[in-house]
Amino acid sequence: MKGVSRNQLWRTTKDYFFITFGVALYALGFCAFILPEKVVIGGLAGVGTLIYFLTGLPVAISQYALNLILLAIAYKVVGRQFVVGTIYGATMISVFVGIFQPLFNAPLTSEPVMNIVIGGIMCGLGIGLTFVHNGSSGGTDIVAAMVSKHSNVSVGRMMLYTDFFIISSSFLLFHNIDKVVYGFVVLFLVSYMADLVINTNRQAVQFTIFSPHWREIATAINNEANRGCTVLNGTGWYSKQEVKVLLVMCRKIESVTIFRIIKSIDSDAFITQANVNGVYGKGFDEVKVKMNVDDPGWKAHNHREQPMHTEEHASGNLA
Repeated sequence: MKGVSRNQLWRTTKDYFFITFGVALYALGFCAFILPEKVVIGGLAGVGTLIYFLTGLPVAISQYALNLILLAIAYKVVGRQFVVGTIYGATMISVFVGIFQPLFNAPLTSEPVMNIVIGGIMCGLGIGLTFVHNGSSGGTDIVAAMVSKHSNVSVGRMMLYTDFFIISSSFLLFHNIDKVVYGFVVLFLVSYMADLVINTNRQAVQFTIFSPHWREIATAINNEANRGCTVLNGTGWYSKQEVKVLLVMCRKIESVTIFRIIKSIDSDAFITQANVNGVYGKGFDEVKVKMNVDDPGWKAHNHREQPMHTEEHASGNLA
C-alpha cells in the first residue's frame, strides 16, 4: 500500500510539474509573440485580448474572472470532478499571463508572420504537454463540455464554433482582415502542435497479412521482430477457401522490419497497413486512467497500482 501511495504521489507531482510548465510555455508564446501583434486567438485568451484592447484591463484578470464564472456554472452542469480538475490549470494560466504580459510590450521580431508562427508553436506545445499530463485550463473547454452534456454537438465541434466566433469578432475591433487570418493561422498551428505532442508517443501500426506461408511469417515476426501475432480464421469469398489471417501490432519505427520479414518469406503476400493512435498492453503503452479514490471499485482493488490519466484528442484550445 505504501508503494502504491508513493508511486501515486510521484505521478501526481510529475503531472503538476508538466502542467505548470505547459501553461507557462503557452503564456510565454501568447504574451511574447501573439498579443503584441494584436492578434485575437481562440478561447478565453482571445476574449481577454478583445477586452484588453477595448478597455485596457489586463488579459489575466478578465480571463480568470470568466473562467471562474464558467466553472461555477459548470459545477452544476458537468459535475465537481470536471471543475476540480480544471481549476488548477485555469489559475496557473492566468498567473503566468499576468506575469508575462507587462514584460513584452512589443513583438520580439519585426516579422509578424514569424511572431505568429513561433507563438502558435509554443502555445501548441504548451497545450500538448498540459493535456498529456491530464491538465486543462478551462476556457471554452468548459462551454463545450456544458453544451455537449445536453445536446448532440460534440465537444470538438462546439469548441471550433466558439473559437471561430471569437477570432472572427476581432474584425469588428481592428477592421483588419490580416489580423483575422493570423488568428486562424494560430488556431491551426496550436491544434496541429498539440495533436503532435499528444499522439507522437502513441503512434503504432496495425498489419493485416494474408499468406499461405502464414506459419513461417508469424514465427519470423515472433523471433526477429519480437512482436506477437494473432492468427484469425477467414474465408476468401471469391475462392471460397479457408484462409489464415495474421494480425500484427508494432510501433511505427518497426514497420519497415515487419515489411522486410514478410517480403523475404512471401513476396506475393497481401498486406494492409493502418496507423493506430494508442496501443495499450504488454509490450506497448500502459493503460493510464485516472481513478476516483472515492469510487467503491477503487477501494475494493486499491492493492493494485492504477496509473493515472487518459490522453484524449486535443482540440488545440487552452484558456
